[in-house]
Amino acid sequence: MSNDPTLWSAFPIFSITAVCGAFLAVLMLIMCLLMYSKQRKKAYIYMAAAFFFIMTYESLNIHQAFSGHPWQPSGTGMRSLQLFSFILLNLSVLLLYRRIRKVHYGLPAITAAMLLAPLFLPSSINPVWPDLYLTVIEWVVIYLSFSKIAPRIGQRFKYSLGLSIYSIWASIHIIYKYLSGGDKPGLPLQISAVLPLVFYSIIFFILFQRIIELMQSIYRSSITDGLTGLYNRRYFMKHLNHYVSNGTKISAIFCDIDNFKMLNDTQGHAHADEVLQQVATIMEEELDGIGLTGRYGGEELVAIVARKGSRVSQVAENIRFRIAEETIVTVSVGYSTLRKGVTADSLMKQADQAMYHSKSSGKNRVTDYRSIRAGSRTSNEAANLGSL
Repeated sequence: MSNDPTLWSAFPIFSITAVCGAFLAVLMLIMCLLMYSKQRKKAYIYMAAAFFFIMTYESLNIHQAFSGHPWQPSGTGMRSLQLFSFILLNLSVLLLYRRIRKVHYGLPAITAAMLLAPLFLPSSINPVWPDLYLTVIEWVVIYLSFSKIAPRIGQRFKYSLGLSIYSIWASIHIIYKYLSGGDKPGLPLQISAVLPLVFYSIIFFILFQRIIELMQSIYRSSITDGLTGLYNRRYFMKHLNHYVSNGTKISAIFCDIDNFKMLNDTQGHAHADEVLQQVATIMEEELDGIGLTGRYGGEELVAIVARKGSRVSQVAENIRFRIAEETIVTVSVGYSTLRKGVTADSLMKQADQAMYHSKSSGKNRVTDYRSIRAGSRTSNEAANLGSL
């Protein structure tokens, strides 16, 4: 936006965009401060500072528009303020995705000193030189943002689009200042007044999407196991209780990796963790679309089969077979189907008992809890007959 106050009365679009820019800056400032109070992430405080300066800059523009009195110091001061907010915005976008070294946290102070330097030059200096100095800094920042920041963040296209829009705005003003002499602002200059507002809006959407990503990541980490990516025990049992309370016909599968302690002792924890991840991946693939999986504890992995028409015996056997074929370990598997009057905890205990039966009877096999019950009932009946 031009810093010539006479333009504001001639072209109301400058006043309108200044009001919109100040309003957006206030919203972003409040949003960043709220996020910083929750997460203490430096990116939010840097972005809050950037939008504070944008709010100040646009407020001064609004003052010029409606009072007709230029702010002093005129062009150079306004230009330095606007450029400093632009630099802070780009740095904060980088901090949303990457950590920087502590030594780099002094960059804003160094930049501020560089931008304020023209204000202290003797009045005898040609006024063109301070503006040219700031223009060079601006294009260096644009270049560094494209080459160093854009490749390192998650929303590269959106951020590059915003930088391109800002670059168009900066280019139009170079043409106006140095080629047109600044005497007759035409349609391109009027239209360019909207471009900084578009740039701020894109930064807003980048921030908003990043906040959503972080929230999803936090939520995901609270319900999943960090090593395997499966649901943790608390979340798994929550879902299991939900199914049971709704009377959904489900089955629980309980898997325990055979000789896992020996694997840890002989090949190391790192290799054992890789094997555990492989087993977890196989279980996720076999349960995809028909249920969910979880890590119950240690090398114990569990699953719920909730889809109608899915045979739990076949699912359990597929898991056992694939693990034996595709990894260096085997698993003992047990499963149980929900019956009336059985709680979620009882269902898991039944599947656990079936798994222990598999382990105690040779490992690398699948056991149905009903077969254990039937065997126990037969044994009890035989004992009763023998006592007669």
